[in-house]
Amino acid sequence: MVKQVAVAAAVITRPDGSFLLGQRAADTVYSGYWEFPGGKVEAGETPRDALVRELSEELGIVVDLACPWLMREHVYEHAHVRLHFFEVPQWHGELQPNVHAAMTWQQADQLDVGPMLPANGPILKALRLPRVMALTHAFEIGVDAQLAALDQALAAGLKCVQVREPGMPPDARDAFAQAVLARCKEHGALVLLNGDAARAADLGMDGVHLSAQQLLALHERPKLEWVGASCHNRAELEHAAKLELDYAVLGAVKPTASHPGQPAIGWQTFHDLTRELSIPVLAIGGLAPHDLSEAKQAGAHGIACIRAAWGSGA
Repeated sequence: MVKQVAVAAAVITRPDGSFLLGQRAADTVYSGYWEFPGGKVEAGETPRDALVRELSEELGIVVDLACPWLMREHVYEHAHVRLHFFEVPQWHGELQPNVHAAMTWQQADQLDVGPMLPANGPILKALRLPRVMALTHAFEIGVDAQLAALDQALAAGLKCVQVREPGMPPDARDAFAQAVLARCKEHGALVLLNGDAARAADLGMDGVHLSAQQLLALHERPKLEWVGASCHNRAELEHAAKLELDYAVLGAVKPTASHPGQPAIGWQTFHDLTRELSIPVLAIGGLAPHDLSEAKQAGAHGIACIRAAWGSGA
């Protein structure tokens, strides 16, 4: 019987989005492979406790902030591993390669080392998912105003846009989506079409965002590079994870103008619902870019927003 092992793993990040990898030493299993720093959770430890201890032992650093992120499982020849990933954006001390043969800072979309440990493929893709998703609302403010706001946001660094236009006729929505796509491609930003996987593929979109109802009707993942879904409870989140979607969106975390009267779940419930999920989750509902740090501490990958993404409030 393959033994089960709990491991704490650190995605140590810098403000430019780069993260630290270590190369396994010659006398270890999978020697020469690259990995995220961390190690086994010992008896009596929480995964976070193990993370703090391991980073001190392996790298000689002190963790100032560790945000829960994902939990992935992988069956190796020698063990069934449950990997508890934390993002570590704040730490102090001088990095020391105490157990690794080498260390390197990398970007998820420009990885230049390998091979990576087999369990890390989905982690690298998750790190490519931008931390802020902006949802369009041209049906409310007009196409020209929305495209002008999009130009401003892209110039300021926005990297992910969901075209969500329930009030538009299909032909007008498609034309608008193509205009959004052209602008986003100039800035290297992802574009997702809300609600229609087939049309997203026809229009050349990067992916599709599904409603919870559409998600629950699925038995397999749509064949697009990026697929995500709106979720409202743990069962929907687990279904999204089972289908290996690239992300889920959960809320509303705070009261929101787009759904007046809908009760807000708050950060504690968000954390409880997303705990140890295998895919990244974006928080939505009354949020703005300045909420990103609090969202990460609650276990969110990032945030999704409508009005605040375009400078018009939450």
